[in-house]
Amino acid sequence: MAQSSEDPEGRGMGARPGNLPEDEEEEESYEVYLSVLVHHGQVGLSFYDSKDYNLHYMMDTVDDHNLQLLDRVVQEVSPSVLITSAKQEHSMAKFIKAIERKSYNKPEIVLYPNVDFGVEVTKQRLLSAHLPFLPSSITETQRIPYLSSCIPFDCTLMMRSLGALLKCLDRRRVGVELEDSSVGVPIFHFLPYTLKDVVFVDRDTYSVLQVFKLELHPSVYKLQSGEKEGLSLYGILNRCRSKFGSRLLRQWFLRPSRDLSVLSRRQEVVRFFSSPRSADTLSTLQGCLRNIRSIPTLLYRMSLSHTKVSDWQSLYKTVYSAVCIRDTVRSLPQSVQLFREISESFTEDLYCIASLISKVVDFEGSLAENRFTVKPNVDPEIDEKKRRMMGLSDFLTQVARKELENLDSRIPSCSVIYIPLIGFLLSVPRLPSMIEKEDFQIEGLDFMFLSEERLHYRSERTKELDRMLGDLHCDIRDMETAVMTQLQATVLQRSSCLYQVLQLSAELDCLMALAQVSQENGYCSPLLSPHSCLNLKQARHPLLELCSAVFVPNPLSSSEREGKVKVLTGPNSSGKSIYLKQVGLIVFMALIGSDVPAKEAEVGLVDCIFTRMQSRESVSVGMSTFMIDLNQMAYALNNSTGSSLVLIDEFGKGTNTVDGLSLLASCVNFWLQKPPTQCPHILLATNFHSLVQLGLLAPSPQLSLLTLETAIDGEDLVFLYQLKEGICQSSYAANIATLAGLPHAVVQRGVEVSELYRAGKPIKRIDRPSTAEQTKRCLSLVERFLSLDLEEPSVNVQSYMEELQATGELL
Repeated sequence: MAQSSEDPEGRGMGARPGNLPEDEEEEESYEVYLSVLVHHGQVGLSFYDSKDYNLHYMMDTVDDHNLQLLDRVVQEVSPSVLITSAKQEHSMAKFIKAIERKSYNKPEIVLYPNVDFGVEVTKQRLLSAHLPFLPSSITETQRIPYLSSCIPFDCTLMMRSLGALLKCLDRRRVGVELEDSSVGVPIFHFLPYTLKDVVFVDRDTYSVLQVFKLELHPSVYKLQSGEKEGLSLYGILNRCRSKFGSRLLRQWFLRPSRDLSVLSRRQEVVRFFSSPRSADTLSTLQGCLRNIRSIPTLLYRMSLSHTKVSDWQSLYKTVYSAVCIRDTVRSLPQSVQLFREISESFTEDLYCIASLISKVVDFEGSLAENRFTVKPNVDPEIDEKKRRMMGLSDFLTQVARKELENLDSRIPSCSVIYIPLIGFLLSVPRLPSMIEKEDFQIEGLDFMFLSEERLHYRSERTKELDRMLGDLHCDIRDMETAVMTQLQATVLQRSSCLYQVLQLSAELDCLMALAQVSQENGYCSPLLSPHSCLNLKQARHPLLELCSAVFVPNPLSSSEREGKVKVLTGPNSSGKSIYLKQVGLIVFMALIGSDVPAKEAEVGLVDCIFTRMQSRESVSVGMSTFMIDLNQMAYALNNSTGSSLVLIDEFGKGTNTVDGLSLLASCVNFWLQKPPTQCPHILLATNFHSLVQLGLLAPSPQLSLLTLETAIDGEDLVFLYQLKEGICQSSYAANIATLAGLPHAVVQRGVEVSELYRAGKPIKRIDRPSTAEQTKRCLSLVERFLSLDLEEPSVNVQSYMEELQATGELL
């Protein structure tokens, strides 16, 4: 199908979706419009379904160079129109060509100028879009802040794709073709889209759980562009020995799965290698993985005949290591699916390639000459020419002696040399009498050039050598290049198995890395359940336990029977936030197939992880911090399901205490009023003790009240970090302030004000002097005034009167 740019009428050039017959299309005349933008390995997309008039969007997601993620989206969504930018990356252009080669279900390809894919353009189109779900009281200036709770504006690629999608809908008048031109295309809802069996995790969650954390590289040579992974979950789990293994592990982190078959496949490998009995096998395989290089890059260079000596070395090490991996894995239990696939996919083609490279390529000679050279006994003709080259030195010495006999007696010596591309030449020293170019002429010789005080000539004998021996050096290079080309063709013909090597080796590398960390840190293999439940025994925080000498583990039981809403109260610094984060991290680790830091764990397959724990920077997005907090909460309220996990920490602090408490109570009651099957797992940490004490939460079997235990030792507050049922009666703010180093007078005054406020008594200001101090000051002024000698001209009576008046005003 040919690509099309939109005509003024907005008519497409594509076929009907699915190539439906005309009468069948009239019966089901809905279409899906998909807008896609690919930039620097990331994909942003949005699509409109004319069946239900909803607009779906997907968060910016990392994809590989083959755009496999985008291909899955296209298969699931089955768009009738695919919109993208006319300014494309190579991977997107290749993807579009692949779509056009399909024989059926081909979407129409619509190209728009890159200027239509702009964030500001998108916002302008959203302002003019027909959005019936917006409250009627919303003004135009309030529309964008309201929509920021429906769409993640920080996903730049998705926002840019949305602008082009709105343009296409507006031009084609989708669903309103027969209406007046003033009627816009209706968009009933903005809904997040995730691939089937992929868990939705937004950027705020990745940030607050510290799944990734980039830091500037400490090396002074990498200050400009160098970044390294800091203390993060990815940082501690990434023990991969290869770069492609690290890249695959990052993709698993960016796309956690709820597919039981995928997770079970990963778990059985991790379980095998985390056993102490597999330590030797683990070490052997990791040593082989170090030598596997980027196969696509090597094959790409071969296809262009740009292969270097180092490429042949890398390919040989890669294939040889792959053969070693295959032989090692074949001795392991073949009941493990990954081991079985490696044994079957690492075919004899690998041995053939390794054997062929070993027999043909002379690595020592190649490195010495910085070009491809072949070993002896590969080509008899090349061997013969090389023998001639090796015996050429003695032979040319004999020829030089004969030439010297025929030269002028003034010439003391001569030599015959061979220069590639020029041939054989007679070289003689320059005589003192040879000044001008005319003096270089010697009878019977053809002058060629002067170099380093030596004259070079062609003689009859050197011409005869050229005819007999030819250009040996160039002949050898040409023949070896032909051998290299033939070897490249053989490798490329068998390259299908090499791609299998890369894919399966990367997966093996990732799972062995997870197993190694599991064994070192004492993790357990979680039981994955299709039911909505989270049961953890002696759970730990995977990052904090590495930084703390002592860590107190805590349990969690969340299910329809045990209750799914947990309200956690406790003093500041008692570990509430850590507890919430450790639950989120354990669930996340289970959903990438990793073992988890707990004694026992049963994890239900959650579909989303939402957090309202950390306020993002608010200057660049043009919203207040509290507005951003509300957006995060609104996103969880509107999109969570009975299988979601919601972590909330100190929501409501960014506004008036009463208003914040009221909003928090309303949000929790919103979930408590839902049936247990539709209520998500909620962990709420708060210092609003009135939330419980005033009975603001509706009674529900889904509600559990928890606190973290503390003890008072004299005047000191001791944190025990142990979870128990109940509520915290005091925030112990004064004790925490003392621990933080605030002056004792400040803390004492704070306690006084707090007690007076709670008792309903008036609070006296302390910024004015006491009555005794005022009386003392007045007496001092009167005594000074009475002692004045008014006859003295230097006395300033006026200043004393002003000071006395000021004192009277204070009184």
